[in-house]
Formats: sequence, C-alpha cells, structure tokens
Amino acid sequence: MKFELFVALRYLKAKRKQAAISIITIISILGVTAGVTALIVALAISRGFREDLQSKLLRGTSHINVVPVDVNAGIANYPALVSKIKTVKGIRSATPALYSAVLVSAARPDGIMLKGMAVDDPEFLAQGFFDVLQGSALELVAPPDDPVRDRIALGTEIAKRLGTFVGDFVSILSDEGTLSPVGNVPVPRKFKVVAIFSSGLADFDSSWGFTSLTSAQRLFGTGDLVSLIECHVSDIYQVKPISTEILKVLGPGYATKDWQELYRPIFQALQLERLVMIVTIGLIVLVAALNIIIVLIMMVMEKNRDIAVLMSMGATQGTVRRIFMLQGVIIGVVASIMGSIAGVLISWVCDKYQLIRLETDVYSISHVPFRSSLWDVLLVSAAAIAISFVATLYPSKNAAQLDPVVALRYE
Repeated sequence: MKFELFVALRYLKAKRKQAAISIITIISILGVTAGVTALIVALAISRGFREDLQSKLLRGTSHINVVPVDVNAGIANYPALVSKIKTVKGIRSATPALYSAVLVSAARPDGIMLKGMAVDDPEFLAQGFFDVLQGSALELVAPPDDPVRDRIALGTEIAKRLGTFVGDFVSILSDEGTLSPVGNVPVPRKFKVVAIFSSGLADFDSSWGFTSLTSAQRLFGTGDLVSLIECHVSDIYQVKPISTEILKVLGPGYATKDWQELYRPIFQALQLERLVMIVTIGLIVLVAALNIIIVLIMMVMEKNRDIAVLMSMGATQGTVRRIFMLQGVIIGVVASIMGSIAGVLISWVCDKYQLIRLETDVYSISHVPFRSSLWDVLLVSAAAIAISFVATLYPSKNAAQLDPVVALRYE
C-alpha cells in the first residue's frame, strides 16, 4: 500500500479527539450516498417512462408512415409501392392502412378512430399486436362462408364505456352515406366485436378501434385506396436515413413521417424532465461536498502536529496534499458504492412490485416504471467522486502549506 493511502485510511479510521469531525464525516458520506441514490432512482424513472412509452407506442403504430403529399388524394397503387419499399435496406415490413374518425354505438354512442389494417398480410402477424384480453385479432378477417364480413377490435376502455363484449355487435357510422331527397344520409353498418385489446396506453384503449382493410374501405367508401403505408424497420434509431432511401425509391408525390417526428413533443418533454431532475437532485451531492470541505479543514486543524512531524521526516508538500485528497476521494468512493447499490435496489423493487400506481386517465400508464442503466450508474458515481475530489483541493492545499517549524514551536 502506498504511504499516502495508508495514512489517509488511518486518519479516517482513527478515533477523533473532536467528536464533531466524526459526526460531520458520517453526514458527508450519508449526504453523498443520498444524492447518488436519489439521482440513480430519478434517472431510472426517466428512462423507465421513456422506454415504456416508446415500446407501447411503437408496438401499435409504425416506425415510418409513407403518405401522399396531397393527403386528400389517398394512395391507389399501394401494392406496387409496397414492393418498392421492401427493397430498401433496413425495412422489416410494409403494409397499407386506412383510418378515419367514426361514431360507434351499442348501449350508448361514442366517437373513436377506426383503423383498417392488412390483417391478412403475413407481415402484419409478424409485427404483433396489442395484448388481446378477449377474442383474437386473427378473427378480424372473416372466413369466406361467414355472413358477418365486418369485424372490429376495441380497446378496453371504449369497450367498457360501450358496455360491449366479444361476440356483441356495434353500429359504426361514418361520414360516407347514400344520397336522399334531403341530401347525403350516413348509413350505419353492423360490426361484430371479435377482440378486446389493451395497449397499456389510455389514449389507445379509450379512442381506437381496428378492423380489416377491406371492411374499412367498404365503410369509408374509398374503393381501392389507402391512407398510408406503414413501415417497420430493423433499427428504430435509423428511421431518418431509411426514410430518405424510401423517398428515393418512390419518387416525387410522397412524404414520410417517422416515429421521432410524430412523438417529438412527448419525448422532448421527458428529456427536459430528465435534465431538471439531474440539476435539482445534483445539488444534494454539492451540499454533501461542502461537508467534505468542512471535514478536511477541521482534520487539518486537528492534525497540525502530525503533518509537521511528517514534513520534518521528509514528507513533501505533494505527499501531504495527496493524503488529504485521498481522504475526500475515499469518502466519495464509499458513498458512491453505497448510493449505487441502494439506488439500483430501490429501482428494482419499485419496478418489480409496481409500488407507485398512477391514474391511467391522466398518465396513460398504470404505474411508474423504473429502468436502471449501467451507464447511468457509472456516470452518477463518477460525477460524485469527481465532486468529492474537487472538494479536497482547498483543504489539501492548506495542509501542504503548513510550516512545520511553526507547528512544532511549542511542542
């Protein structure tokens, strides 16, 4: 063991003549520990919200939407466009979709967004769907001999409001209708409820319904048109370059919107919240660092004679400076380890047992998710140790500048 480290550890473990120094040392360790713990938990909450929201959003929606520049025109030649899109590197699947706002009624009416999907496309099944609590999403495609051609899957919240279950029928009313002496009159269509799903997001569960693409085309009267082509990619963080390649393949007349554009306000808000957490809770570590300064200053005052004896025996100013620097760093390292363990453990327990519940109507999710990251833990620990090191600079400089002759004059 190096001489400086040996002396630093001996000073930290030795009993103090002044009990106040020991108390402040303990407070310093606990302060840094509390700061590291709080910051790791806060970052775990921020990361948990982001990852949970991102996974749920991207599970039910596409990574890239290909839409016509003229949004009212629709896409007519979508089979050919789908074939071209699939040639782009990084594309996992491409399926057409059609959606519009409708009025659905059973025991009572309610408005939802109805989306027609290419459910019979094998690639759709590979993408997966929301958690189906009742029925099956595969039944959205009616068998050839089934007289009920139009089928629908509803979110849990909208199904609860309508009072419907799997096997019930609902009436769907769109703005497409038939001409009559009094003008265009909407004609309701009967849809059979074949599935009730849960996305984990209140917005989807309370305002979205899904049906097959052919049923949606019949309901909306669009003929062989779709609203957009939904693309899923292998790497969700490469949507920008992939979107550029898609536009090159398709030519003019089309535009793309990726998930980062569609949900930018949500993720920007989460990023800002993360920054505020770091700044606010980081002040706890700074306050603890002030305690480290006080501890070392008082220790230098207590160890004046020891420092003078060391210097008279040949210890240099650099040696003395490193002794007190190591004391502060040791406090920071011990506190960082304790805080990291406590922060990861608290995050794991809270996430596993879902200890913090939320109102789904307000927050769209049922509980606060915690996702600890090794990089976050290492970054917070490194920052805490660095702050502890900076706190040692002034006291260690004072200790190194001590004159041994003056300290030992009256000994």
